[in-house]
Amino acid sequence: MNKLPIIPLADIINTFLDKNIEKITPITRAISKRLEWFIKGFEKNLIAINPIVLILIIGILIWFLLKDKKLSVILMILLSVILGLGLWKDAMGTLSLVMIGTVISLLMGIPIGIAAALDNTIEKIIRPILDFMQTLPSFVYLIPAVMFFSLGKVSALVAILIFSMPPAIRLTNLGIREVPEDKIEASKAFGATKFQILFGIQLPLALKTIMTGINQCIMMALSMSVIAAMIGAGGLGRSVLTAMQTVDIGMGIEGGLGIVLLAIVLDRATEKIAQNNQGIR
Repeated sequence: MNKLPIIPLADIINTFLDKNIEKITPITRAISKRLEWFIKGFEKNLIAINPIVLILIIGILIWFLLKDKKLSVILMILLSVILGLGLWKDAMGTLSLVMIGTVISLLMGIPIGIAAALDNTIEKIIRPILDFMQTLPSFVYLIPAVMFFSLGKVSALVAILIFSMPPAIRLTNLGIREVPEDKIEASKAFGATKFQILFGIQLPLALKTIMTGINQCIMMALSMSVIAAMIGAGGLGRSVLTAMQTVDIGMGIEGGLGIVLLAIVLDRATEKIAQNNQGIR
């Protein structure tokens, strides 16, 4: 019986890496040291703030900036529960990674999304790349991250960036493409430049959709930060990982509850920001 030839993809990839890994790793490890210093410094400063003071600051900001007293109280209660469970330090470790990862993802993802919305060729090129990034199992991202950046928070950050960027790109692209053509034509009739149309018409009208992308970006960053505990990310994911290794059901539930509470806080806050921008349309 004839057998179809097997493509030795794994061998090809490993051979390529064996030949080039020594050229690449000195650069990535140098970058890793600097990023590690920044991440740990940010986390240290976040933990240094008195938890009660930080909870009050967050509550006051949501109350006055988002004009939602009820949401402010609810989020302060949820954060207080995290503090009461003794998970505050781990939660701040996870939050620092999520915040840094989300900011970098948005700084990279939103411009790419804008470019894709304005150029169909770019959109056609990045669509299969985004499909690949979103369908690849999340654990697979950890392998190249560890290979190039070693174990630790930087590898976790790299995995977070790759995993959380697609929603920002897709929904920025979608939001701009959904802007009514008549509004763009009207602005052109008044002599608006492409720059003025983009920042004066398209982005403001696409803001609600973009905010949805930011919300998804944050949620995916949080989910990957938990998985990345396997490669030394620390934070709340470490509690869950330790519970799995020691079959400690109580610790697992406690760590899982902390993750859920933090996710609710981030989700509700960003969702409220998106709702506040809905009126721009």
